Amino acid sequence: MAELNKESFVIRGKDTTRMESISRPSLSFWSDAWRRLRKNRSAFIGLCIIILYAIMAIFAPMFSQYTQSQMDVNARNAFISSAHWLGTDSTGRDLWVRIWMGARVSLSIGLIAAVVNMCVGAVIGGLCGFYGGKLDMIVMRIVDLLYGIPSLIITILVVMVLGKGIAPLIVAMCVVGWIGTCRFVRGEVYRIKEQDFVLAARVLGVPNFTIILKHMIPNILGMLVTNLCMAIPGAIFQEAFLSYIGLGITPPNCSWGVICKEGIQYLRYSPHQVLIPAFFVCTTMLALNLLGNGLRDAVDPRLRGTE
Repeated sequence: MAELNKESFVIRGKDTTRMESISRPSLSFWSDAWRRLRKNRSAFIGLCIIILYAIMAIFAPMFSQYTQSQMDVNARNAFISSAHWLGTDSTGRDLWVRIWMGARVSLSIGLIAAVVNMCVGAVIGGLCGFYGGKLDMIVMRIVDLLYGIPSLIITILVVMVLGKGIAPLIVAMCVVGWIGTCRFVRGEVYRIKEQDFVLAARVLGVPNFTIILKHMIPNILGMLVTNLCMAIPGAIFQEAFLSYIGLGITPPNCSWGVICKEGIQYLRYSPHQVLIPAFFVCTTMLALNLLGNGLRDAVDPRLRGTE
């Protein structure tokens, strides 16, 4: 019988080199969120649509032979053709140029109003949630009072007081638009400040400003970005509605709501004047909602490493 020794045996099923290697690449929070957002097909398509509309709004009017106010009396209410890619309106103005000039206004107002509401709501809600006490009680009672009044009524009243135009419209949309973000951020800060890492930082004597900057903001920033993407469609629709009823943008500026308002009276025999701007409003809102849903899933830390 052959003598058994150490060399007679072979270790099977164990590779120490592979076991000690890092199986998943190290990614930052935003890198991992971008990776998961790209895998979400509907959200990525929504992002591409928004980028395409933004690029067209910036560059399309520059390369057109028409301006938004240029009239062609011989081509009034014209349908789509090689001369006018999206047709013309009742005064002969090219709808291709007006659609993209209106996109500049609609997208800008929606973005600015949503960003301002997010910043104001995040600051007020964060302070109320972190410090609490009388500040929280007073601010929340004011928020509850404003929350009980339909926001559209307040917006219309502010527009009637300040007048028509881009700046008054943005101010009117921001008067009560921050309430939802304020309540959301307050609840998140209340939840986070009771976590162990925040309590440990307080025990170690870390100042409140540092806790807010290094612990609170990073933990709610992803949710704020998601909330921003969900708020922009509402702001765009509100601007379009106010412009449609005559309380929004004034000539010579135009927006998608203004174009719809001007074309509604020709709906029976020239429906493209309404359907085209309505199509862009609907696709923009759909794309932003898809992107918002995708961002909500991508920035959720509970889903990291589940793929």
